[in-house]
Amino acid sequence: MATANWPKTLQAAIVYFSDPDVAFTEMIRFRWPDGVVKCPTCGGKDLYFTESRRIWQCKNQHPRRQFSVKIGSIMEDSPLGIDKWLVAMWLITNAKNGISSYELAKAIGITQKSAWFMLHRIRLAMQDETGGKLGGHVEVDETYIGGKARNMHKSRKARIIKGTGGMGKVAVMGLLDRHGKEGHSTVRTQVVKGVGKALLQAAIRANVKRDSSIFTDALKSYDGLNEDYVHSVIDHAERYVDGQVHTNGLENFWSLLKRTIHGTYVSVEPFHLFRYLDEQAFRFNTRKLTDAARFAMTATAAFGKRLTFNELTAADATC
Repeated sequence: MATANWPKTLQAAIVYFSDPDVAFTEMIRFRWPDGVVKCPTCGGKDLYFTESRRIWQCKNQHPRRQFSVKIGSIMEDSPLGIDKWLVAMWLITNAKNGISSYELAKAIGITQKSAWFMLHRIRLAMQDETGGKLGGHVEVDETYIGGKARNMHKSRKARIIKGTGGMGKVAVMGLLDRHGKEGHSTVRTQVVKGVGKALLQAAIRANVKRDSSIFTDALKSYDGLNEDYVHSVIDHAERYVDGQVHTNGLENFWSLLKRTIHGTYVSVEPFHLFRYLDEQAFRFNTRKLTDAARFAMTATAAFGKRLTFNELTAADATC
């Protein structure tokens, strides 16, 4: 989607998209790449365009005849201009360690609350929807995400920490496909309720083709995988690498993820954690692309998805 005359740096992107006409034209290209604007309700092509309001009206008689380029996207009902949305997309897709809502608010001149909502909506566009099962050589590992007990306020520590180890933290499982379809390793992550054998092995069988080669550490929850896979184990108490048997690819990803969460976002609520996993997995899986290409992928994926503020904060009200 990225073209030769597109900006290649953040500074150039800010200048390029600051022109409302340019930003509007580019967003139309993202939504309708064939150049034909269609009614999102009926798919009709016979439309009126009101330039002063930058909206279309379908000539067919039906509800919701008027629509803008934002309708049916993560930007729907947002009062923020397209120029701000495009710059925000460029920032979050290309910042290796992410960008906080406070940083974004200062950068584009909006409130922190609006920036927080905007970032979560962009993370929705960054979700991987390719589907299909992984194959070949797959690393599997798990980790815990959460604040360190020594950094918690006394009252919060007493409420959350009831034991040792991973108590008070969220378990996350990762699967890394070595040298996948794109020629480089790609990762999938998911929040899991625990690291028990039934949970982890069910996730593996749902995501990895049978007879693939699987590499794990010595966690007992992985025992029995050799019935369906070529399962190799590396015991970290003895060594971290034994030829091609290791989980170093996922260990590298966990390091990047925790650097992002602890260094940029500082505190992530468990019910929003999957969104931050999507963000980091997207950047990891597209690391070989240019900044412009990575940005274009996110902008193109912004359509056909929507996240309202009530949906985003509903989990907060139940916690």
